[in-house]
Amino acid sequence: MTGRPTFTGGVYLVTDTVLCGELGVVDTVRAAVAGGVRLVQIRDKTASDTDFYDLVMRTANAVGDRALLLVNDRVDAFLAARSAGAAVHGVHVGQGDMSPLQVRRIVGADAVIGLTAHTAAHIMDAHRLPESTVDYFGVGAIRPSATKPDHPRPLGVVGFRALASLTSLPCVAIGGITLADMPILRRAGAAGAAAVSAICGAPDPRANTEALIAAWDE
Repeated sequence: MTGRPTFTGGVYLVTDTVLCGELGVVDTVRAAVAGGVRLVQIRDKTASDTDFYDLVMRTANAVGDRALLLVNDRVDAFLAARSAGAAVHGVHVGQGDMSPLQVRRIVGADAVIGLTAHTAAHIMDAHRLPESTVDYFGVGAIRPSATKPDHPRPLGVVGFRALASLTSLPCVAIGGITLADMPILRRAGAAGAAAVSAICGAPDPRANTEALIAAWDE
């Protein structure tokens, strides 16, 4: 990797292994990328270290450089995949994970780092870090989400707009987002909107991705 990729925003796929069902994560991601997704976060909190690393490698090989591939939480898996030559571009960490500053020191300057933010305090804390530690925020939950039962109290669009107004960094809305939310969130200041069920749980992930992107572009 020769430099930190640009975080472009738009429709942002977060994978859910269970929802992907028989199609599987790799083919779901492949379909979503064919439908236009350019941001993919590989998330599987229950997979073993070996299985998760294998999932990251297979997904990276399927996607190549057609999308930014971010690894959820597991910095070790990102480092191992990058060391093996996979096209992985960064990590996304939550408030309970390793601090973004520690992550930046480990992954280096050429990796994208995303940070989950539920409150104004989370954003203010990130602003106190050295410049360019964090590249974007994942802000939510917008609505209750069945894919993340431990989500914080939902913000709604109004709450999202308030948090996004506190920062110049890109904010990706996440949590219970539907097709109808896409243009509303964009007008509320979202740089992107994360889809989990809307793509992973769809009978035709490519068609749903195309519909989400069309709604985002309205």
